[in-house]
Amino acid sequence: MEKTIIKDKLNRPLRDLRISVIDRCNFRCQYCMPADQFGDDFEFLPKSALLTYEEIERLAKIFVHLGVEKIRLTGGEPLLRRDLPLLVEKLSHIEGLQDIALTTNGVLLPKVASKLKSAGLKRVNVSLDTLNDELFGEINGRGVGTKPVLEGIEAAKEAGLGVKINMVVKKGLNDSEIIPMADFCKKNGLELRFIEYMDVGSSNGWKMDDVISKKEIYQMLKEHYQLESRDPAYYGEVAKLYHYNDTDVNVGFISSVSESFCSSCTRSRLSANGQIFTCLFNGNGHDIRNFMRNGATDEELRDRITSIWSGRNDRYSDERTEETAKTRKKIEMSYIGG
Repeated sequence: MEKTIIKDKLNRPLRDLRISVIDRCNFRCQYCMPADQFGDDFEFLPKSALLTYEEIERLAKIFVHLGVEKIRLTGGEPLLRRDLPLLVEKLSHIEGLQDIALTTNGVLLPKVASKLKSAGLKRVNVSLDTLNDELFGEINGRGVGTKPVLEGIEAAKEAGLGVKINMVVKKGLNDSEIIPMADFCKKNGLELRFIEYMDVGSSNGWKMDDVISKKEIYQMLKEHYQLESRDPAYYGEVAKLYHYNDTDVNVGFISSVSESFCSSCTRSRLSANGQIFTCLFNGNGHDIRNFMRNGATDEELRDRITSIWSGRNDRYSDERTEETAKTRKKIEMSYIGG
């Protein structure tokens, strides 16, 4: 099927789709699920509210027809969704889709990594913000150490999946872990992505003073390693990549706060309950689930998605201030994924 490339008001094409398959998490981390907001009694979405795999497949085919080349499955914790390899297999057969990835905390990977690989998954991004067990337990709010995550990383590597590590850096919490994490990933052939602490959602108490910028992290790394910059692999790549000159391992930075990349953002997000979000920092979703369940044809769904994307003018990171971080309505990270 020939693709129809659609662009938004700022001439940004639709190329990437993040699909949140579930709103549940293993961990309750301070970055996106603070304990005072998401306690053990927090009420998650009922099963009937979630998009079925068949509905996700149908929408994914339409998104690919409209230019999407890459899909990443997120959550919550996507591996908590039952029989996830079945969804990956469905997506892997979509003509024109070039890449399927998954973001996870890694704990459940030993059980499903090989099945995901066989189903067509290309790679995983594993969230790991420290190697210190005590600090990791504090961050995830469950007292869980790093061992199950490290076992998950090893299982993914053994299954033949590409592995990238995501580290959100927050000043005064885990900035002392920057070099230990870089050492670990470099020695183990893992691409590490340092992510600036962002004001995702409205519940994580974000302040600009908590941000360690890409420039600051880069200077720390330069004291220990020789780095060479890498060209972007594709239009809209959000990570700024560098290469350790004595290995074939990359290290990257996602600098949404200090060096915005709104001008080249090609990413749309589909929530677990069928809401389309055109920006991680835009809390106004567009319902597609009920429109679909009420009998919309594929052509009508294409027209609706085209209308949503064509009307998009989001550039929140360009406009971010301490005030917008406090007052603007934003979707929670635990609900939509990264």
